[in-house]
Amino acid sequence: MLELRSLPADCTQRRQESVCDGCGARAFSVCSSLDPSDLGRLDAIAERVSLKAGEALIREGDAAVNLFNIASGSVRIYKLLPDGRRQITGFLFAGDFVGLATGDDYAFSGEAIEDATLCRFRKSEYRALVRERPSLEAALLDRANHELAAAQNQMLLLGRKTAQERIASFLLDLPSRDPLRPSAEDQVRLPMTRSEIADYLGLTIETVSRVLTKLKTTGVIRLLSLNELRIEQPDRLRDIAEGEA
Repeated sequence: MLELRSLPADCTQRRQESVCDGCGARAFSVCSSLDPSDLGRLDAIAERVSLKAGEALIREGDAAVNLFNIASGSVRIYKLLPDGRRQITGFLFAGDFVGLATGDDYAFSGEAIEDATLCRFRKSEYRALVRERPSLEAALLDRANHELAAAQNQMLLLGRKTAQERIASFLLDLPSRDPLRPSAEDQVRLPMTRSEIADYLGLTIETVSRVLTKLKTTGVIRLLSLNELRIEQPDRLRDIAEGEA
């Protein structure tokens, strides 16, 4: 019979120093709420997961036994409609959690947009640690409030804004979502495809391309590559996003 034993203290300390202290996403995650002495306990229940671009993290309807903290890369969260159409409900980056507020089954699917690394936790073990550490519980509540605010903004985006206003809002918001890889001022990384942007904003890919072309020809943005652009007129873009153009 396999006997499970606790790691010796010095071994736990080595794991803490080699993994948690070297994690670039730690400062942007709820993990930052833990004292250094508690990081070893968190590390002990974590399993490192690596995904290639396009690989599935979770599938809608599967048993929600795990939750994940993104350490690097990015993930798309989406639901499929009965007719096969896809609605992307979020783009997640380093420091974001996946599966935090789910019930017994995952209510959505998640896939890597680009190569990504994550920490995977058994939900039961993570919740047990949360009950012992009020600081971690408070950080999770703050993260849940942040997700609620993001969901409300997304409803406004889809329900009231025009196509041009949606894309302008998206371009202004995206840089702050990926703190591990800060861009130069007014520069925007687009790891997602035009099709993914369309599925997130409730538009067609043709509309996304047409609006980006219009913003480019009017000098509001400059396309640096397929996955990067510069906002040349940030005030003008903010006016468009707020419907004042």
